[in-house]
Amino acid sequence: MIDKIYINGNKKTKDYIIKRELPFKEGDSVALNQLVAQFRLGKQQLVNTRLFNDVVISLRSFRGYLVDVEIDVKERWYVFPIPYLKPIDRNLQTWADKGYSLDRINYGAKLNYYNTTGRNDVLKVWLITGYSRQVQVSYNQPFMDGSLKSGYGINFNYSAMKEVNPLTVNNKQFFLRADSLPKAGRFLEETMTGSVQWNYRPGLKTRHVIRAGFGMSKIDSAVWNVNNNYISKSGRTQVVYPEISYTMNFLDVDYAPYPLRGFMAETQLVRRGFGSDVGMWLLNVKATKAWEIGAKGSFSTQLTSTLRLPFKQPFNQHRLMGYGDFYLRGMEKYVIDGVLGGMTRNTLRREILNFSVPLPIRSQSHDRVPFRIYAKTYADLGYSYSKYFRENSLNNKLLTTAGFGIDIVSLYDVVLRFEYSFNQLGQNGFFFHVRNDF
Repeated sequence: MIDKIYINGNKKTKDYIIKRELPFKEGDSVALNQLVAQFRLGKQQLVNTRLFNDVVISLRSFRGYLVDVEIDVKERWYVFPIPYLKPIDRNLQTWADKGYSLDRINYGAKLNYYNTTGRNDVLKVWLITGYSRQVQVSYNQPFMDGSLKSGYGINFNYSAMKEVNPLTVNNKQFFLRADSLPKAGRFLEETMTGSVQWNYRPGLKTRHVIRAGFGMSKIDSAVWNVNNNYISKSGRTQVVYPEISYTMNFLDVDYAPYPLRGFMAETQLVRRGFGSDVGMWLLNVKATKAWEIGAKGSFSTQLTSTLRLPFKQPFNQHRLMGYGDFYLRGMEKYVIDGVLGGMTRNTLRREILNFSVPLPIRSQSHDRVPFRIYAKTYADLGYSYSKYFRENSLNNKLLTTAGFGIDIVSLYDVVLRFEYSFNQLGQNGFFFHVRNDF
């Protein structure tokens, strides 16, 4: 029987938030041969809160059939008031094609305040200007009641852009720039969204989120002249619509930003608008399964799919592959429109180096920077269906890519990906990706 649970190292995080992630509690009876597995799951849950740099769960003492458990954590930094400097292009390769132009840079400041009250809540305030403008304010509180099962969130976002992508030409984005038009300083597209949400987490691994809100999009007449169906099927230059969504997330992996073992999945159902003009059902499904191979190897397969109904949608709802994390490795230079699509990424990796670099200024939570380096090979497969925007050659066609590379995983969920990829068009090249939460 587990008698006492002792927690050390948590200066900000509440004890009950840490205990919420454990598969056992004080007073539970656990078979001794299952205790190691329970400790392993508890560490996995605490690591995936992204609150700690390190977690160690161990037995503190035995007293007959009673055991005490000790949990040692090293908390991360939680406040990140950081300057923001980033090209507006969707990836580094696209920015390179534009000659690394400094005119295409956004700048400003981001305040990300994680674990704001010690309950794994997050406050974000983003103020960005430059080539475009963005204001974002959001707060998410996952635990607002004594049962630690329910929470809430609020979000507001405003953006204004001087460059709009109203068409896809030759499988690449065609951009309309305000600089090339009369009244060069004007914004070509403005969007505003706001929402409230309810979070529900009955157990350890599954989360449910119901969100309700509104959206507004407005375009300049210059955008309408290029594509009068850009934001509206009826050719309007401004639309306002309600939106409601349900998201279910399941997480059971060793490390969510770079899983080597386990399964995670997310399903999202969205209803946007209720009229025929901007009305749409959206279904997104994403799942990743990873298997350990020996002591240092791993194989993972990731499935991603999207469905939008009805198939006839404004152009800005046809963006599919090449946007965000929905891309085939080796196809980064292209975008592929569609309302129905899916892809699978398959990766075989092996750890080749695992080391830490000591910091010259030491603290209890940051005395070293860990690095894990993996060699990998991969093969991807994807398909995108478009019924109405079919002018590009990569729509409605099975696409394949493959390659090899190096991944570097470090502190604060930073993952650097160096990849050399080949695609079915006979093209090959080097691609670089950075993933983090900042």
